[in-house]
Amino acid sequence: MSLKPSISSDHTMLPLSDPPKNQPDDKLFKGSAMTKRGAYAAISYMSCAVLLVMFNKAALSSYNFPCANVITLLQMASSSFFLYILRRWRVISFTASESLHISDTSTQFVSLKTLKHTFPLAAAYLLYMLVTMEAVRGVNVPMYTTLRRTTVVFTMLAEFVFVGQRYTQSVVFSVGLIIFGAFVAGARDLSFDGYGYAVVFMANITTAIYLATIARIGKTSGLNSFGLMWCNSILCGPVLLVWTFIRGDLKTTIDFPYLFSPGFLVILLFSCILAFFLNYCIFLNTTLNSALTQTICGNMKDLFTIGFGWIIFGGLPFDFWNVVGQFLGFTGSGLYAYFKLIGK
Repeated sequence: MSLKPSISSDHTMLPLSDPPKNQPDDKLFKGSAMTKRGAYAAISYMSCAVLLVMFNKAALSSYNFPCANVITLLQMASSSFFLYILRRWRVISFTASESLHISDTSTQFVSLKTLKHTFPLAAAYLLYMLVTMEAVRGVNVPMYTTLRRTTVVFTMLAEFVFVGQRYTQSVVFSVGLIIFGAFVAGARDLSFDGYGYAVVFMANITTAIYLATIARIGKTSGLNSFGLMWCNSILCGPVLLVWTFIRGDLKTTIDFPYLFSPGFLVILLFSCILAFFLNYCIFLNTTLNSALTQTICGNMKDLFTIGFGWIIFGGLPFDFWNVVGQFLGFTGSGLYAYFKLIGK
């Protein structure tokens, strides 16, 4: 018996596909600059991001799994599998104009021309991923958190360069408050390290380029968020597989003593599922709102990540100025969200 579900006349696409931006009847409230779908995308991203950090932390710390690249590879492979099955079953489409009722026996869901068009996105993602991992390795956590908060500035510059985006004084003020709070939070731990600073700022630049590339290609490729995820997985997966093989991570994974532990496998399963939804929410939030909104959401979810991390894993020492800095950063993120909602 075929596993492929029957296609009825009332079979519709998932309601998460990207709609036209700024629909008159989709505003969060009168005068709002953010749509209801945009707000749902932002909240969904923050929820998935916090949960994914918890599961990744459990795998890497609680089980001491040494290969973060392998987890990333598994997440990417799972994402490709989920997208393939959902597309073959016609539950989703990869373009906004694609009909789910058209008979399709081809396994090539996206044309070669479209793959070439999305290549800069895949390249930006790989560069962002590799540089970010090196940044984590090269500096201590307080310094890394402090310097990574400055990503918002690089994102604003990237959006201005790539899509000509300009910002109001209200937005600039809220971003300035985030940066000030970040340096207050980490000031007691900052110690100059030329290489560490350089790598973290490179991570900020690559993050900004990646998000700005999502915003630009998302508007010019004709693909929705599922289609962008598919192209990203198809182009990046083989490269990451070769990279993990060269580094010896695959052999290390095979020799890992808890590889077939039920608890570890459950954590990996949820990590892969959450990564799929997180990647979708990143694409959706960036295309529905903006790259800067995505970055601000990343800052806002840090508060919940720190809180849940302290409750579940412990080990977070109390420091007055760190708390003050975190509060200032969260206030800045809240102000940005407020200005976004009221359209200022």
